[in-house]
Amino acid sequence: MIEVRDLSKWFRGAGGERVTAVDSVRFTVRPGEVFGLLGPNGAGKTTTLRMLCTVLTPSAGTATVADFDVVTQPGEVRRHVGFLSANTGVYDRMTAWEMVEYYGRLNQIHPDVLQPRMEELFATLQMTDFRDVRGGQLSTGMKQKLSIARALVNDPPVLIFDEPTAGLDVLVQRAVLDNVKRLRGRGKTIIFSTHIMREVEKLCDRVAVMAKGKVVVCGTLEELRTLYKQDDLEELFFSLVS
Repeated sequence: MIEVRDLSKWFRGAGGERVTAVDSVRFTVRPGEVFGLLGPNGAGKTTTLRMLCTVLTPSAGTATVADFDVVTQPGEVRRHVGFLSANTGVYDRMTAWEMVEYYGRLNQIHPDVLQPRMEELFATLQMTDFRDVRGGQLSTGMKQKLSIARALVNDPPVLIFDEPTAGLDVLVQRAVLDNVKRLRGRGKTIIFSTHIMREVEKLCDRVAVMAKGKVVVCGTLEELRTLYKQDDLEELFFSLVS
């Protein structure tokens, strides 16, 4: 479960003025749900997700992830969330297996649990063929699969995906989306940030559209289509953020 109430984040501009990146955002994400967070570049999506992952501290408002407060209980939040973005880096000198194992140890997973967990992940994500390949030799698609395995190794109840298919070929995109569906079926609480409408229609149970740091509207796709009398999701999106 994720609860976001009036969450805000502002920074200081070059002249000392306050620049608001996220402005009083509110939404809830339930277990077994894929919640889409949509918006153009600069809408505040990534800033919002970074606050939920405790990378950034909110300027105002509250948020809980798996019933833990992102400000007062950041360590517990990090133990219960897996985060994946299109820009997640990998270590060039570590093999795919070594990297996932390293993150499993960071999460204090007992070796008797970690090894079978990794075998399952590498088989499910079709990573066995490159398990011993160093990060610096992996393709973009391989790196993204590795990042997914790293995010899932401790089997967190909450998963946050920030444009995870950006720059991937269609086969790897489909593999990522299929895995998100599988995780939803296991009852995970999932936020999926994207601007690709096709992914939204395939995956998301509910969506929130952000523009200029605010949530413009939130609901199911059918609710939004009915409310705005627009069946074309892309046209609906453009009308909300323009």
